Amino acid sequence: MPEPLRRDPIGEARRHWTERWGSEPARPMAAVTSVMRVQQILLAQLNAVLRDHRLTFPRYEALMLLSFTREGALPLGKLGERLQVHRTSVTNIVDKLEIDGFVRRVPHESDRRATLAEITDEGRSVAQAATLDMNAAAFSLEALGADDQERLTDLLEAVRRGAGDFES
Repeated sequence: MPEPLRRDPIGEARRHWTERWGSEPARPMAAVTSVMRVQQILLAQLNAVLRDHRLTFPRYEALMLLSFTREGALPLGKLGERLQVHRTSVTNIVDKLEIDGFVRRVPHESDRRATLAEITDEGRSVAQAATLDMNAAAFSLEALGADDQERLTDLLEAVRRGAGDFES
């Protein structure tokens, strides 16, 4: 982890924003900037937890999605849809998981145009071990108590609903 900054850059930006445009626009700017910074921090911390498992958070998410399916496999397009990433990113994620022996590509049973990503036994083992570490690290949210974690989830769900992220 890098050295802490001597000042809060978001607080500084909020101060400047307030001086120039007032406190009303400064409030959502500070909130959005905070969310974006926390995302960077969490991703770095989660990747550090996963490093010993030869995973990154996106690859971990893909393994978990595959492990939750009945057959342990999904078409690459469906995997990308559920991960909410571009096709190119899915290809990259699956390529790296395949190189490490955590997934394999198999032809779709009934659609010759589709390829499935299928989790291997090694992939299931590494997903299980990584999940134990992620749970022990509270997914890097140990700074928040249980009630605050629930409140944060609810607040972010409201933003997602407002953006039409999912159907109710």
